[in-house]
Amino acid sequence: MENCNFSPISQLRYLNFIFPQNFLMNFRQFFGFICASLAMFAFAGCYFTDAQEIMTAERKIGQQDTTIQAKPYSKLIFDTSTILSSSAGTKSVLFNSTGTKLYAMNLEAMSIYEFDQSTKKAEKVFKFKGTKGFGWDYVTHQSIPSFEEKPVEACFSHDDKILWVSLHNAAGIVPIKMDELYVDSSKNFKSKKLFVVDKKEKTRDSFFVPFIKTGKTPKVIARTADSKHLLVSNWHSNNVSVLEMNDTLAPYGKVIKTIPVSAIPRGIVIDDKNQKSYIAIMGGRTISVVNNNTWKVERNLEVASTPRHIVMDTSGHLFVSYNSIGKIGCIDLVTGKTLFSAATNTQPRTIVLSKNHKFLFVTCYTGNTVDVFKINKDSFTKLYSLECKGKPVGVDVFEDDDKLEAWVCNYVGGSLKVFSFRKK
Repeated sequence: MENCNFSPISQLRYLNFIFPQNFLMNFRQFFGFICASLAMFAFAGCYFTDAQEIMTAERKIGQQDTTIQAKPYSKLIFDTSTILSSSAGTKSVLFNSTGTKLYAMNLEAMSIYEFDQSTKKAEKVFKFKGTKGFGWDYVTHQSIPSFEEKPVEACFSHDDKILWVSLHNAAGIVPIKMDELYVDSSKNFKSKKLFVVDKKEKTRDSFFVPFIKTGKTPKVIARTADSKHLLVSNWHSNNVSVLEMNDTLAPYGKVIKTIPVSAIPRGIVIDDKNQKSYIAIMGGRTISVVNNNTWKVERNLEVASTPRHIVMDTSGHLFVSYNSIGKIGCIDLVTGKTLFSAATNTQPRTIVLSKNHKFLFVTCYTGNTVDVFKINKDSFTKLYSLECKGKPVGVDVFEDDDKLEAWVCNYVGGSLKVFSFRKK
C-alpha cells in the first residue's frame, strides 16, 4: 500500500473489508491481536536482553578464570640442560614480558640475538656497525683500542615496544623500537646503524637507532613501572643517569638528571610503590637509596663488599650478589639491615628470582656454576650447584605451570645453557 493516506473512517472500512464478519467484533479481535503481539515482542526483547546480559556475565566469568595465577609450587627438581649457540662474549640475557622471546647481548660480537623460547632457536640477529673507540681491560685496568657498539645490558619499556641497550664503549645507550625497525637518520640527533637478519623469514635489512649520551661505560638499565623514567648506571663516571622517556617521539628519551654516587655503580632496582631506587655500589660497600621524586641520594645502606647485582621481592626484601667475597644476602628495606646470607661459588654475578619469589638463581663467573637457592623465612638453602662452563654471567627465567627454565649466558663460551626444572 504505497503512498496511501487513509482517513480514520477509510481505515475502519479497510479493516472491515479484511474481516467481513461483524466489524466491531473483528476490530476488537484485531486490536487485541496487535496488543498481544506488542506484549509478546516486549517480553521477547526483555528476555533477549536478559539472556544477553547473562551470556556476557558468563563470558566475563570465563575471562576472569583465564587470568588465574599460575599453580603454586614449593619445590624445583632439576631435569635437563640444553646448550644453544649464541655469539662471542654473551654478556646478558633478557626475556620479554610474555616469555616468548629471549634477547642475548653479545658484547664482543657487537650483536643481539633473538631466541624463540619454545623452539630454542635464534630467529633474528641484530648486528651493530662498528666504529673505532676505546674499551677497558678489567684485568690490567687500562684503556685499550676497541669498538664503541658493544652491548652490555638491556631493558624493555612501553609494553615491550622499546628495547633499551647499553653500549659499553660508546658512553651511551640506544632504544630499539621492536614494532618499527626504522628511524630517520636525517633527524637532528646522533644514531647508530644496525643490520638485522631474520632467519625465519630469510630477509636482511638495515636501519638506524637513536643514540643517547649517558656516562662512561654504561651498564645496568632499569625503568619505572609506568615507563616514564629510565635509570642507567655509568661505571667509570661514578654516576647514574635519569632519562625521561617518550615512546612517540625519537630519540624516545632525554637525560634530565645525573646522580653522583660514591664509587663504581652497577646494579639497579626500582621500588615504584615507595618511590625509591636502589643502586649497588660495586666499587664499595654500600647500596645508595635514591628518592624518585627528587632523584637525589637519601641515604646509603652499609652492606658487605662489592655488591654487584640486586633484585627485590614484593615483601620489602632486597637480594644482593657480592662479587669479590662469594656471597648473596637478603636485606630488610625498612631497617637496611642484612637478615641472612649464604656462600656461593666464586664471583657471583647476575641473580634472578623465580616468579613466586621463593627461589634465587645465581651465576658464578669463575666458579663456572649456576647456584640455585631456596629462600626461607630466615635463611637460604642451596639446592643445586650446576656446572656451566664458559664463565656464566647473565641469567633470566621462563615459567609455565609445570616447569621453570633458567637461561644462562656464558661469556667465554659464547653460548647459552638452558636449565629445565620440574615444579612440585
